[in-house]
Amino acid sequence: MGGAIANSIAVADELDLAGIWKRGDDLDATAAKSDVLIDFSLPEANDEIVAAAVRNNIPLVCGVSGLSDEQITAIDSAATSIAVVYDRNMSLGVAVLENLVAQAVVSLGSGFGVEVHETHHVHKIDAPSGTALKLGGAIVAAGGGKADDIHYEVERRGEVPGDHSVVLSSDTERLTLSHSVTTRQVFDDGALHAARWIVSQPAGRYSMQDVLVEKTLDSL
Repeated sequence: MGGAIANSIAVADELDLAGIWKRGDDLDATAAKSDVLIDFSLPEANDEIVAAAVRNNIPLVCGVSGLSDEQITAIDSAATSIAVVYDRNMSLGVAVLENLVAQAVVSLGSGFGVEVHETHHVHKIDAPSGTALKLGGAIVAAGGGKADDIHYEVERRGEVPGDHSVVLSSDTERLTLSHSVTTRQVFDDGALHAARWIVSQPAGRYSMQDVLVEKTLDSL
């Protein structure tokens, strides 16, 4: 993911790559010459990156899946002093899907059962995916039952970048809301859009929902 983001920055006229950090390198040296840090590493590296962002007072865009509760708490703590965009999926389309799912849950009410289906490539480790859990959280927040009430269907197949569907069904009808990734470039684009946005934001924890609202308002 880091290499793909670097390639996207290289062809963006208004962006410059300050550096790519690898374990064992001086992270503070990289952070000190950056306007924003983008983290798509692994949970094992996230603690160091969040701490460096705070030490150097630099905004952070984080799209790492599989973070522990303690790591989420650390991000919340960091967001009291720096601006952080944390999201399990950087796609603007998924942000729209999250909104639509919440609206559907509120509109249809408790008479509809809810399932979240996700398919990813065989190399993906976490299951359900971070995006599936994100959609599950939106369902719960909208009043669609408790987290334990949501059924997740998980499939690992081939090189699928990411397919997600939320199915709401009753005895008489079925509503399916879906999103499919056709290329992983969507995550690079979303991360860079978030990076452009976050540099002018005050300290706080944000999601792609916040970035999406800004984008929507700008287009009106």
